[in-house]
Amino acid sequence: MTLPLQPFLTVWAVLAMNIVSPGPNVLNTMTSAMGSGRTAGLASAAGVAFGVGLWSLGMTLGMAALFQAVPIARSALTLVAIGLLVWFATRYLRAAREGFRHGSGRIAAQEGLSPRASFLRSLSVNAMNPKALTTWVVILSLFPVARAHAGDIALLCAGAALLAFTIHTGYAVAFSTAAATRIWARLAPAISGAVGLFFLGFALKL
Repeated sequence: MTLPLQPFLTVWAVLAMNIVSPGPNVLNTMTSAMGSGRTAGLASAAGVAFGVGLWSLGMTLGMAALFQAVPIARSALTLVAIGLLVWFATRYLRAAREGFRHGSGRIAAQEGLSPRASFLRSLSVNAMNPKALTTWVVILSLFPVARAHAGDIALLCAGAALLAFTIHTGYAVAFSTAAATRIWARLAPAISGAVGLFFLGFALKL
């Protein structure tokens, strides 16, 4: 590792907030665990981790090449990242408001999924999730990819995958129990609001 630890911690903090927040990947892991059991939920968590690792590797290498070829692209990316963070914050704050006003609603379980089917389903959701692309655009405006060496990129990707697996394992274990859905219905609006404020703070920092 040639880079200091601080940019890694910044990226992982932003990524963790995005991974833990309600979205297609989270809902997929929840519904898999609810309907098909803990093993299917853990397979979904593994699928998310693998997908996040691929997104991390592909985006990091791609952006590193872009920044070397077009140095001004980093400044342009920072402006895009600010806009995306404000957009993220607006969406999550709106979801929090609607959740407090109307409730978060019921979650439909995905029944009959084998671990293999759950893994592949999770991987496909991750691949087609537009939130993943925009998230990595934001993240790589915070990470000095132009100065990163192979070890730095490997550490960044491994940490991202481990974060995704750890957080989604928590969701898989929790939502394989009957009480989790009731608790989620109460906490989801507050989680959305906290994530919205977090992203808004990063936009102001940028």
